[in-house]
Amino acid sequence: MTGICAVILAAGEGRRLRPLTEHLPKALCPVGNVALLDRAMARVAALGIAGPADLAVNACYLGEQVVAHVGDRARLSVEPGDPFGTAGGVALLKDWIGGRGVLVGNADAYLAPDETSETSEDGPAADIAELLDGWDGTTVRMLGVPGPPDEFGAHRFAGFSLLPWDLVERLDAVPSDLVRTTWRPAEREGRLKVVEYRGTYLDTGTPRDYVRANLHAVHHETLIGEGAVVTGSVEQAVIGEGAVVAGRVIRGVVWPGGEVRAGETLCDAVRVGRELTVAAD
Repeated sequence: MTGICAVILAAGEGRRLRPLTEHLPKALCPVGNVALLDRAMARVAALGIAGPADLAVNACYLGEQVVAHVGDRARLSVEPGDPFGTAGGVALLKDWIGGRGVLVGNADAYLAPDETSETSEDGPAADIAELLDGWDGTTVRMLGVPGPPDEFGAHRFAGFSLLPWDLVERLDAVPSDLVRTTWRPAEREGRLKVVEYRGTYLDTGTPRDYVRANLHAVHHETLIGEGAVVTGSVEQAVIGEGAVVAGRVIRGVVWPGGEVRAGETLCDAVRVGRELTVAAD
């Protein structure tokens, strides 16, 4: 899309998801056996924004995993030291942005359109297209869902915002967030518009919401990944590639290569490897 690029923020650690994020950065945690980052990249690609000239991904925590995962599909911005935050991460890319408006998305935002949303022939539903429709390049647009908590009017942020160049240009390449540097000032100036998302949004920031997102992604049924061996029983479960399930999985997620042994029951939880179990409570 002419005059607009996209930045997907994938630098954070995901501390509330520990110890899951001791193994993978949150952006690479699988939901419905698809990395959250890949879901975000596909959603932006459905709007016609793809490739390293128009799409950037930042990385920091376990950044080498993000870099390897993205490859040449996007411009990569590896942040030194600790993550620079949502505003600082965008500021580091100002030379690349080069005067364009920026669609900024959180890699950890799980979005699923309702049944009436239009679909794209080339990817997932282009269900955030309204953020861009008719934009004049001067206002901040934010995707929102009805609260609580009511963060912006009667809505809370739902993972994506559209920023004009004049506000991006003011950002400093220091650790900072978009709430204080951009969104609230734009709100005070009457330059902020919330575009309501007609679908399901989860931020996947806690084990509970991470499991909820996985089960929602498979319509509360069961998905068994390629090469997985299931000799036990599964009910409302996401079983990753190459996993082995000889026990029971109920409303659970087994990561790729994970194992649930005979006699074990994994319920409302995530299994990583043979031993790590993270409860969704």
